[in-house]
Amino acid sequence: MKTDIILCGVGGQGILSIATVIGEAATACSLYLKQAEVHGMSQRGGDVQSDLRLSDSPVGSDLIPRGEADLIISMEPMEALRYIDRLSNGGTVITSSRPFVNIPNYPAQEDIMRELESLPHLVAADIEALAAERKFPRSANMLLLGMAAPYLSIIPREELRSAVERVFARKGKAVVEANLAAFDLGTSIK
Repeated sequence: MKTDIILCGVGGQGILSIATVIGEAATACSLYLKQAEVHGMSQRGGDVQSDLRLSDSPVGSDLIPRGEADLIISMEPMEALRYIDRLSNGGTVITSSRPFVNIPNYPAQEDIMRELESLPHLVAADIEALAAERKFPRSANMLLLGMAAPYLSIIPREELRSAVERVFARKGKAVVEANLAAFDLGTSIK
């Protein structure tokens, strides 16, 4: 079994934290893992992208070829579209529906969502609003990971949840609880 995941977003949104949690869970499941990251001006709101390849047998390359990603997990809808050519025919996009407008000519949100909604497999929600409403605004990324959990069949949901706990443990109980609550909320979004 193999799962190829593209994680993407804008610097500061927590994409690399999602990658860390998935990597921690994959390691605990004794899976093979290859990862490649791109940090394009991440400190200034630039593109952040990571290829994650998980498998129960050795993985040759850390880069996902065009048309072979099983999942695109995106903190930002336009960033999801940036990598759409790498998605397989049966692949799924899991994304925030709220744009991070950081350029003057950012396309209209309706246009971006119309294009995403034309895809056969899409899960989208305003994760930032949901996280803020539940009083864990800094955990929107873990809410997104919870949304992706049902599509990460190579890693049991409970192992992902345990990895959230382990990764954030050094930040204290309140941070762990907020991230677990966000993850659990995300798992209920279809």
